[in-house]
Parts: sequence; C-alpha cells; structure tokens
Amino acid sequence: MNSTVVMINLLGAVALLLFGLALVKDGATRALGAKLRTGLASGTKGSLRSFVSGFVATVALQSSTATALMVSSFVERELIKPRMAQVVLLGANVGTAVTAWIVATGIEWISPVLLFVGIIFYRSNSTSRQGAGTALIGIALMLLSLHLLSSATEPLRQSPALAAFIGLLDNAWPIAMIFSAVIAILSSSSLAAVILILSLSSTGTLSGGLVVALVLGANLGGAVPPVLASLSGSGAARRVTLGNFIVRAAGCLITLPGAQVAADFLAMLPLAATKLPVDVHLAFNLFLALLAWPFSRLLARWMTILIPEQMQSGGAPKYLDPAELSTPVVALASAAREVLGVGDLIERMLLKTTDAFDHNNETGLREIPALEAQVDRLQQEIKVYLSKLGRTGLSEDEGRKSIVIIDYAINLEHIGDIIEKGLLPAVRKKVAQGLKFSDDGCAELQQLFKLTIDNLRISQTILITRDFNLAQQLMERKVKVRNMEKQSSERHLERLRNGRADSLQTSSLHLDILRDLKRINAHIVSVAHPIMDEQGLLGESRLIVRVSAD
Repeated sequence: MNSTVVMINLLGAVALLLFGLALVKDGATRALGAKLRTGLASGTKGSLRSFVSGFVATVALQSSTATALMVSSFVERELIKPRMAQVVLLGANVGTAVTAWIVATGIEWISPVLLFVGIIFYRSNSTSRQGAGTALIGIALMLLSLHLLSSATEPLRQSPALAAFIGLLDNAWPIAMIFSAVIAILSSSSLAAVILILSLSSTGTLSGGLVVALVLGANLGGAVPPVLASLSGSGAARRVTLGNFIVRAAGCLITLPGAQVAADFLAMLPLAATKLPVDVHLAFNLFLALLAWPFSRLLARWMTILIPEQMQSGGAPKYLDPAELSTPVVALASAAREVLGVGDLIERMLLKTTDAFDHNNETGLREIPALEAQVDRLQQEIKVYLSKLGRTGLSEDEGRKSIVIIDYAINLEHIGDIIEKGLLPAVRKKVAQGLKFSDDGCAELQQLFKLTIDNLRISQTILITRDFNLAQQLMERKVKVRNMEKQSSERHLERLRNGRADSLQTSSLHLDILRDLKRINAHIVSVAHPIMDEQGLLGESRLIVRVSAD
C-alpha cells in the first residue's frame, strides 16, 4: 500500500511539473506573440546572435522542443539559413539546461509569491499581461512540483526494490541512458526528465557515473520529439531536427565512456553534491555547444546529402480535408491553417524581393512567379472548400469566421499579384540596369520593406488569435506606413529639385515601389477590420480610435 501511495505521489508531482511547463510555454507565447517569432527569425544574422536567440527563446518558452519546431519552420520558409538553425538549437540546448539549474537552486519558497502575482496579471484585460500571468503561474507550479517530488521520493531512500533497480542500472550505463531517454520522450521534455533524476539523486542511491548516464539519456530523448513532429514536414524542416538529434547522440556516445570521470571532475568543483544532475546537464550542453559549433556548416551540408530535396506537390493544399466538412469547427480550423501557409508563401516572396533589392542579386526573383502561382491555386482551393462548407449550414459565428478566412485569402492573393506585377519588374530593372538609389532613398525603401514584412507577421497572428490589441496596433501601423510613403515621396521630389543624379535615374522606380508597398500594407491591415468593427471602432473613415503621432 505504501509503494502505491509513493507512486501516486510521484506521478502526481511529475504531472504537475509537465503542466507547469505547458503553462509557461502557452503564457510566453501569448505574452510575446509575434515578437518572439520575429525576434527569433531576425536574430540569426551571425553565429553568436543565433546562439543567443536560441538560448533566450528556450528560456522564455521553457521548451527546447518548441524552439526546434519554430526554427525548423523558419528554415522551411527560408527565414533562417540551415547552418544558423543548428547554432540556434545549440543555444536552445544550453537554455533548457540553464533553466533546470535555476529551478533546482532551492527557490521553492518563491512559489506562493509567483502564484499571487500571476493571478493578478491573469485577471487583467490585456492579452499580453494574461500571458505573463499564465507563465508566472506555470513557473510557480514547477517550483511547487519540486517540493512534491522531494517529498514523494523521501520514502524511496530505504526501498530495497529501488536499490536493486539502481544497482542493475549502475552496472549497465547504456541501458540507463536508454531508460532515461524513454522518460524524456514520453514526457516530451528533457527538463522534466532531469528534474526527476534530480529528485531520485537526492535519495543518495545514485552513483556519480549513473547520474551522468541518466542525464545523457534525458538529453538524447529530448531531441526525439522534434524529429517525430517534423516527419510530415519538408526536407528542410527535417534536416534541422534530425541534425540536432545527431549532434546530441554523438555527444552522448563521446561522453558516456567517461561518465564516472566527468562526475569525479564536477565533484572536485565547489558545487553542491545534491545538484549534480543539473550541473551535469549544464556542463554537457556547454561542452556540446563548444564541440559542435565549428562543425555547424559541415553538419548542414551533410544533412542536405542525407535528406535531399523532394519535388513539391505544385501547390496542392495540405489541410483541406473534404471529410471534415461535416464538422464545421474542424473544417474552419483546417482552412485557417491552410491560409496561414499562403501567408508564409507571401512572406517568402517579400523576403526574396527585399534581398534582391538590398544586394542587387536577382537569383531569388526567379522563384517569385512559381510562388505566386501557388498562392493563386491555394486561395482558389480555400474559397471552393469554404463555399462547400457554407452549404452544410453554419452558425452565425461560424459564418463570420468563414468570411474572415476567405477575405484574408483574397487579400493575400492580391498581395501576390502586386509583388509579381509591380515589385518584381521594378527590382529586376534595378538589378539588370545596375541602378543605384540615393543613400537616403535606399534607406527609406529598406525601412518600408522591413515594416511590411513585420506587419504581415502580425497579421498572421491576428488571424488566429483575434487579439484586439494587435489589431489596433496594426491599424496604427497603417497610418505609419501612409506617413512614411508620403514623407519619402516628398523627400524624393526634394532631391529631384536639387538635381541629384542618382535620384533622377531611379525616380519612377522609387515612386512605384513606394506605391506598391503602400498597397500591400493596405491589404495586410484588412485582417484587423472585422475585429475593430466588432468593437464599433471602424467607421466610414475606417479607424475611429485615436492613433499615436508616430
């Protein structure tokens, strides 16, 4: 009976830890929203920035798996280079190790304070504050779970069965590593596995070498869920997650034979013996980062050979399942996922256009017609799918959601047309003729390109979250775009009056690109209109709310 109670308490403590982790991930995503994704996508221009971006994102999300999946999706959309993606994941591995180290420092006493502050934030009307509150509650529950784990494992100190099991594992480190890896896979969290090892280690029954073997297994198992989640993805996405798994597996194979030596070395340092699992976790990931970082480019090249490019399906929809039409809620969710994919295609078109404009290289421009053709096909499929759904009889709310998705798909298709028929010829002319914009004019256009891409990312988030604050922010950004376009046109005309030769050569191109980017932003902002209209803040003049001067 006592053993049953111990197992129930242990499983309950582990469940609370996993629930706390899920709350932190959900809260951080809601609080940071598009900022986290944008920051991760833009913070990968160099190796050090990539490492730091992966570290920060993982500490914020409390999940290296979430970071890995985000990074793999960015590589798929060509927002991150494959080599930098591997460096990001090295930073993510260190991030989850640092999180485990902080959690294990004995700050369980702060749990009630975090719960109290988290509830206050959660009850606010702001989505970002609610997200922050959810994250704080999650951290509090994680700390509380440590106390429960410690209490649950206390009776195990004198357990003959546990001693016998530990003895078996101590004589078979590879088996111990596999056992720990399975725990990490089942919990989808290396952090949870390490915390469990920490609790078992506190009983004093684990040798140093066995602790190292178990922590290695937790790291190996933690790399498996992203691989499984990306199996249905593109080759680019699978290369990232599999590459991270190979790096961790290689690190485990190198370290395992010297597990006892590593434990003895850490024991010589001024570190608490009871915290050996988290110290090993952090030391291993730091060692792995230093070891693998120089080979990140070579690894990315090997992964390309291991997982070659596959022929694309020519723009066929991924999520529009006719069988789901009988369940409107599911069908609408699938249509929303599909239209987000169209938004990703538009983002790739904008990024390729921006890159060609910045670097006078039209290589990426050659892909734009094919991407635009995909956009056309997918938006047509989405419209047909939702029109069939409408025949099944929708509720008022479902009908409204269907219209929002269709409108967004149509606006994305218009943006694709503007890029292909407007921006593409203009940028191609700039590259082909070697035209050089004035420094001021070039900087103005680059700023507007960047703002347009940021606005598109925000609109993707708004479509799913229907967040009022983000919708209002996007409406305000429309005013900012209009002001930027007007000021840039005026400055350009001023440069013409001053007889600037570079401005004379690029005059029509400058004004055409300004006009097209303004039109694109008008289509992007349309996703916010229904939300503002529901609040009674959208009138004949579009926006009634007061907007900031900037």
